[in-house]
Amino acid sequence: MKNILLSFLLHLIFLNIYSQHETIIKSLKNEFWWGGAIAHGSAMPYISPLDEYNLLTQNSNNQIVPFMLSNKGRYIWSELPFKYSVSDNNIIIKSDYEKIDIITAGKTLKDAYMRACDKYFKPEGTLPDTLFFTMPQYNTWIELMYNQNQEDILKYANDIIDNGFPKGILMIDDNWQRYYGNFDFRKEKFPDPKAMVDSLHNMGFKVMLWVSPFVSADSQEYREYHDKGYLIKNRKGKPAILSWWNGQSACFDLTNPEASAHIISLLKKMQQEFGIDGFKFDAGDNSFYNSDIICYKKDAIAVDHTKAWAKIGLEFPFNEMRACWKLGGKALVQRLGDKQHSWKAISALIPEMIAAGLMGYSYTCPDMIGGGQYKSFHNVDPRRINQNQIVRSAQIHAMMPMMQFSVAPWRVLSPENMAITRDMALLHEKMGAYIMKCAGESALSGEPIVRHMEYEYPGQGLHDCKDQYMLGDRYMIAPVITNAEKRDVRLPVGLWKDDMGVKHKGGRTIEIDVPLSRLPYFEKIK
Repeated sequence: MKNILLSFLLHLIFLNIYSQHETIIKSLKNEFWWGGAIAHGSAMPYISPLDEYNLLTQNSNNQIVPFMLSNKGRYIWSELPFKYSVSDNNIIIKSDYEKIDIITAGKTLKDAYMRACDKYFKPEGTLPDTLFFTMPQYNTWIELMYNQNQEDILKYANDIIDNGFPKGILMIDDNWQRYYGNFDFRKEKFPDPKAMVDSLHNMGFKVMLWVSPFVSADSQEYREYHDKGYLIKNRKGKPAILSWWNGQSACFDLTNPEASAHIISLLKKMQQEFGIDGFKFDAGDNSFYNSDIICYKKDAIAVDHTKAWAKIGLEFPFNEMRACWKLGGKALVQRLGDKQHSWKAISALIPEMIAAGLMGYSYTCPDMIGGGQYKSFHNVDPRRINQNQIVRSAQIHAMMPMMQFSVAPWRVLSPENMAITRDMALLHEKMGAYIMKCAGESALSGEPIVRHMEYEYPGQGLHDCKDQYMLGDRYMIAPVITNAEKRDVRLPVGLWKDDMGVKHKGGRTIEIDVPLSRLPYFEKIK
């Protein structure tokens, strides 16, 4: 009898540990779903089949949220990661932690979003620095790549001014430091970093530095942080060596509050010593943290590291994240992951920005204008760069919450196309007050700045619209995302005035001419 009882108890324990909870979302009539991984934006709403995606171990170079919502007012939420797939018009949710229930919050996409936002990622009324929204950003990555140096950074800043672009935030990217885990400027590349930062400030720029949670192995810092217990360990108790895009490195264990506090103190010291305004917090992707590592927080899972890295950014009003887990509504700047220089990449910007907004990340910037993948520009003859793609990319950015340059327009564009691109930067500056108004409202209500057409105009058949969006509730933006110079625009019910001053009656689709110099947008009249 005892053996039977013991066997039964072991069976129950086995089921509790190894069973997987499954929720099948059977869509209602004309119901469509969004959510999960921001990088899946182009697949949203989920109609076509989608292979299983694991929010614990995958993020596709961008933010992930354990949240899905529909245009019929339904949503699901989990505090822990789940797997999801799409098959036969059903969404299959699998969780190793809990049974996930479908919640009915109302009748529309907005109903579902607002209920979940209020319950799980309610905004706190704070924003990143206002300069993110009102002026362009400039990142030195594409122009300098791993040759970040004082002389060329100052030249890049001067070129921005000389070519008539608005001054904003300048981000100095990877390889300014001696090695990873070290926060000293490389002396051979930066003979006087304080003077450089002072010069940039005098020109009118704010200055940010690229940082990551990695630590170069066999460095002085590596040994020091190991002794203090600041590094993730392997099963043998030694610092774990994690693989990432720049090779293999040790990594700060940010589940240890002392390690997080130490990084914050180092970064604030950089601010005091050199006048740095803030930091680009790169990496932190959940895919770097495997199950063989041991952390200060014994029950930590991969996304806990992602979240801990992003939370450090909350200490700095000038911040930027690319990987994030939850933390919607917080004063964190998010950016879409680096993309290729291609029309396919350009066509992904709008649906991914919409997805970011629906996941609670209102303060988001599209990928760098023209693409952030350096291989698209490295050792490439400027004559082979598709200038139309850079111009159209800049047009999409111009009426987004933020815009970011990296490849220098004055280097790769003709004078005519450079002028168009500059006009887009100036348009963003002109729209700054309205964008700032939207951002301020989002900080209080949680509503997205970039909104899906279905979100703002439910029930008008706009659920599948992926090349238009609402900027707040006043402007509808309809950029060109192909090599064409015409496009169809789906006008919701109402009266609209376009960028040419022409009024249009809504509730219909119109065809418009869109030469390369034009960014079509429509203001809602009534």
